[in-house]
Amino acid sequence: MKTNKYYIVSAEALPDVFIKVAEAKRMLRVGEARTVGEAAAAVGISRSAFYKYKDAVQPFQDMKAGQIITFYALLKDNPGVLSNYLSIFADSGANILTINQGIPTNGCAGVTISAETSEMNEELDEMIARVSAAEGVLKFQILAG
Repeated sequence: MKTNKYYIVSAEALPDVFIKVAEAKRMLRVGEARTVGEAAAAVGISRSAFYKYKDAVQPFQDMKAGQIITFYALLKDNPGVLSNYLSIFADSGANILTINQGIPTNGCAGVTISAETSEMNEELDEMIARVSAAEGVLKFQILAG
């Protein structure tokens, strides 16, 4: 039995056809295109290119939807930073399952959160961008998912 291998690769490093296939899939999913032919034409690829790669190309946030993801953040040890950080998760619709905060040292504390993402009301990458830009968040990354 063959086991698939997966890699996380920056979109900038991918051939253009992969990005276009992902966009065509999005258009079909949200109803911007009614048929594969319509979606393929809209993004500038052939139907055969779409069918060749459609099962192999998946945006990262789509792969993570409906799963438990473990996040790590390095937060400044200032009043309200942790509360603001947790509010971003709550506002996104992510269901926090566990929180583990280390004792602050040198004015910073490491926080690990595991969250269920199936009920999120925004894209995962949007939530990641909001957390990363939040005041007092020095580092933010996905550990596992």
